[in-house]
Parts: sequence; C-alpha cells; structure tokens
Amino acid sequence: MARLASYKMEMEEGFDATRWLDRNLIRLCSKFGDYRKDDPSSFTLNPCFSLLPQFMFNLRRSQFVQVFNNSPDETAYFRILLNREIISNAAVMIQPSLISYSFNSLPAPALLDVSSIGPDRILLLDSYFSVVIFHGLTIAQWRNMGYQNQPEHQAFAHLLQAPRDDADLIIRDRFPVPRLVVCDQHGSQARFLLAKLNPSATYNNAHEMTAGSDVIFTDDVSLQVFIDHLQRLAVQAS
Repeated sequence: MARLASYKMEMEEGFDATRWLDRNLIRLCSKFGDYRKDDPSSFTLNPCFSLLPQFMFNLRRSQFVQVFNNSPDETAYFRILLNREIISNAAVMIQPSLISYSFNSLPAPALLDVSSIGPDRILLLDSYFSVVIFHGLTIAQWRNMGYQNQPEHQAFAHLLQAPRDDADLIIRDRFPVPRLVVCDQHGSQARFLLAKLNPSATYNNAHEMTAGSDVIFTDDVSLQVFIDHLQRLAVQAS
C-alpha cells in the first residue's frame, strides 16, 4: 500500500494519498471485518488484519505521504529506499520500533505513544532513517549533574550506556547509515521522537497528563479517534 501510494503521488497529478488510503482501508475493514450493520461497537477484525489499521495510521503521518518540510530530493530519497528495502525494513520506516529502558525492568518494547515518555525512562526509537535516544526529565537532570561519573552511581551509568550500545548495533548493520539523535524534553531535537508518536495527549488534554510526561502540540487525531472513525464508517459501508 505504501509503495503503491508513493507511486501514485509521483505519477498522478492531484492525487490525494490520504483519502485514497482511507478509502481502501474502510473498504477492506468492511469486507473482512465481523460486525453488526450500523453498530460500531460490534466491529472486530480478523487477526490476520489486526495490525493493518495502526500501520495505515502511521503511514498517513509518514514522510512518504506528508511531504511538508521535506525537500523534493528528500522525498525522492525516502521513496527510493521504501521500494528498495525488504519488508521488515520498510515496516520500520512506516511504524518505528520503540524500546524503553528503566531501573526497574529490563529493556522492553513500548507503545509508540506519547504516554510512553516518563521522567525515569530512556526511550530508543528506530525509524530506519534516524535512531533517537530520548532521556526523560529526571534522567536528563541526573545526567546534567554528572551522576554517571560518580562511582556510587554505576547503575545509572549502565542505564545511560545500554541504549547507546543498542543504537550502535542498529547503526553498524544498516546502510545508508541512519542519523543518531540524543535528546531530552527541553531540546529542539525531541521533535525526531515526538513526530513519530501517537498524539494521545495534546494541548487539548494536557491537564490529564502525569508529571514528567510530554504533550504533542498538534491538531492530528490520535490512533484511538482514527480507529473509532474507521469502525463507524466500516459498518456503514456494506
């Protein structure tokens, strides 16, 4: 779907990729979903297709469809790699992987959502074209105070180093080499992470967020709103 949409954007003048993707997703969910007509709450999707809506949500927001702020050369570069790479790499380009590191648990996959940001967490985002290490508020404060250089805080030094080692492994085995970004909430480069996260928390509901969490300043809908609309339209389409 991503490759076909990219091709159509190149070849068809005035092609609306977002509308085309939405229309095809609604048609697929209407055909293969299990539901009672006009009852969105009854909608379920076959497990074979269960991940498709969230991939389509991220594809709509990706650099393959949203070309604003990218030069024509950058857009062409992204699309060439999308067509050249194997499916597993193309999937990471569309829906990046996110790993969480903390004192209390081993590194583990995290939801690609702004709620995954925590003051005592380090996040490692792999979006294929860039690898982002994001330090939570408390982690960044301790780092700036140099705790990692003190012998009694070796655990903190190991926590800081773990995502860097994993990032080096990703970068070492990938060509073209992705950009490495190390940032925190107060740095401008945090946009490399925030742009890829589901905006479940925006300035509209910032009062609901916990201390140390972040807010995405966007008018984009969240994944949950997207899924709700999809279910409502799919059960009406038949």
